[in-house]
Amino acid sequence: MNKENKSICLLTTSFPRWKNDNRSPFLLEYARALQNEGYQVTVIAMHTSGAAKQENLDNIQIVRLKYLPERWETLQETRAGIPAAWKKNKITVVLIVLYIIRMLGFLIKNGNILKARVIAEKLDIQLVQAYVFPFTPTQEFSSVLTPKLPTLFNRLSHHLVRQLMWQGFRSADAIARKKVLNIPAPPFLGPYKSKSTYNMPVLYGFSPSVIPAPSDWNGDTHVTGYWFVDEADNWQPPAALLDFLQSGSAPVYIGFGSMSNRNPEQTADLVIQALELTNQRAVLLSGWGGLQKANIPDSIFMIDSIPHSWLFPRVSAVIHHGGASTTAAGLNAGVPSVIIPFFGDQPFWGQRIADLGVGPKPIPRKRLTVEKLANAIREVVTNENMRQRAAKLGKQIQTENGIKSAVEIFNKLEKREAA
Repeated sequence: MNKENKSICLLTTSFPRWKNDNRSPFLLEYARALQNEGYQVTVIAMHTSGAAKQENLDNIQIVRLKYLPERWETLQETRAGIPAAWKKNKITVVLIVLYIIRMLGFLIKNGNILKARVIAEKLDIQLVQAYVFPFTPTQEFSSVLTPKLPTLFNRLSHHLVRQLMWQGFRSADAIARKKVLNIPAPPFLGPYKSKSTYNMPVLYGFSPSVIPAPSDWNGDTHVTGYWFVDEADNWQPPAALLDFLQSGSAPVYIGFGSMSNRNPEQTADLVIQALELTNQRAVLLSGWGGLQKANIPDSIFMIDSIPHSWLFPRVSAVIHHGGASTTAAGLNAGVPSVIIPFFGDQPFWGQRIADLGVGPKPIPRKRLTVEKLANAIREVVTNENMRQRAAKLGKQIQTENGIKSAVEIFNKLEKREAA
């Protein structure tokens, strides 16, 4: 890397649209930390809606584009079937991305690695992979997208998931390379050994106390610790919430983030019944819908949104869908968790919570009943051994600084490249 132009590009499929937006908030903190180290940081944010534009957030240049390579699959249609304007947008935006990134030294990806690799290959630049869940194959545990398997099949599960991702994208990738980027097609099994990632760091934004780095990962693969953001910096809690928290025992938190329910009213009824059976107070996040303030008893406080970093240390347990960031916030708070996974990597995190002994076994959303939820709530609020393990793990996580560790890895990389 040129010492006089310490430039880094963060390529992401999700980036905050405003300071307190909760979509990938760690990226903003990460960008700030890199900036403080003297790097010129540009964020390329892929959005599915909204016009392309440039803006500035906390002195960080952000380029938001509506159409980006994640939409390359549309190029599989016959050329006659693609409206002229649509086709023009695809090619034009790809060129815009290439033009922006061409001036930058490094490309960090957070999102779909396959789309980031092809851009890095086109520009012959280095690609640093960054994930919030394990993606590197290992024999020590199964892929986050498969059920827990016997040890013998663990490494195979990772390669299987990689192939499922690649083969579903391969045709579109080939067309994009040929028609748009004019670069050679990758091997049949995918570009996982691309020169853009050879001997380059892979960063994992979770705690080594939660998932220690497997012994079969190489020295370029780093578990840095969680990439936390102090969301509560300038947040002021409503007076009604403070009154509620102070008026009785610590409540439990229940929220399913952006997960949708086919029957939100039924889900709300199930939650209320479980709370009544356990005689527990609760703070409910209303983002998942279906519950009006008029429908809830005084023992439940409904709120639209709230920083996890502020609320979770003030509750007795957290009950949620098992998203990576919510799971991290619960662990950091040092309280037990009940995971109700919907899909994706959520069952993996639910099982990890159980394996660590800081929560009961996950309850898949499709199998959730009043009785199962009530039993899980009872366990997390009364099991003292579980609560002590959660508190101990939380204290350990609080000593870590994942963003600082990740920045230090970049500083070492810069020195290595400059040597």
